Amino acid sequence: MKNVRALLGLLAVTMLGAIVLPSARADEWNKKTVVTFSQAVEVPGQILPAGTYTFQLLDSPSDRHIVQIFNADGSHLIATILAINNYRLQSTGDTVMKFNERAGDAPEALRAWFYPGNRFGQEFVYPKTRAIQLAQTTKEIVPAVAADTLDDNSMRTIPIVAVTPDEKEVEVATVIQTTPPVAAVATPAPVEVKETEELPQTASSMPLIALLGGLSISVALGLKLGLKRAS
Repeated sequence: MKNVRALLGLLAVTMLGAIVLPSARADEWNKKTVVTFSQAVEVPGQILPAGTYTFQLLDSPSDRHIVQIFNADGSHLIATILAINNYRLQSTGDTVMKFNERAGDAPEALRAWFYPGNRFGQEFVYPKTRAIQLAQTTKEIVPAVAADTLDDNSMRTIPIVAVTPDEKEVEVATVIQTTPPVAAVATPAPVEVKETEELPQTASSMPLIALLGGLSISVALGLKLGLKRAS
């Protein structure tokens, strides 16, 4: 009977653990992460209904950041999204999804995705028209491309800009932290050099030489006279 009770207790703990498991799992190689959204979420180009999705990076030879979104088991590709580096000062041990502020009852727009333990995340690039709307709503800079849809080729070459709340286009690197901040290099304090002060030379040294010569002659004559008297 005791063994049966112990087995039932272990089973209960196991089931509880399954219930409280986090809704995001991750793989290091391609940042594969399974995420469950409790409500509809906007991503560039479409709305994802509430549910479970798999996010991962495309193994691309280009230097572009391309995010693929699949269904829960990864069997169906739902969206392919262009992204840029998003740098944060402190990493966390959990998956982090950042959202833009939404207007009214509209779904929250996914802004960035951070893989556990990474300082670099993926900031999603929106079509320019939608990016301007998001920038005006959030009063923040939003990366954008001048196209509503992107194929594999254009995704690797299309210029990425950043749009401001007043609809201006600026270079991404000037307004979004895409690289680690450069550590300030301390400039050594200047070494103070004290100059030796010298009094200005106001007269020639010739009179002094003449005076010393005269004294030498006088001493020699005195010695000579003294010797004569002694003899």
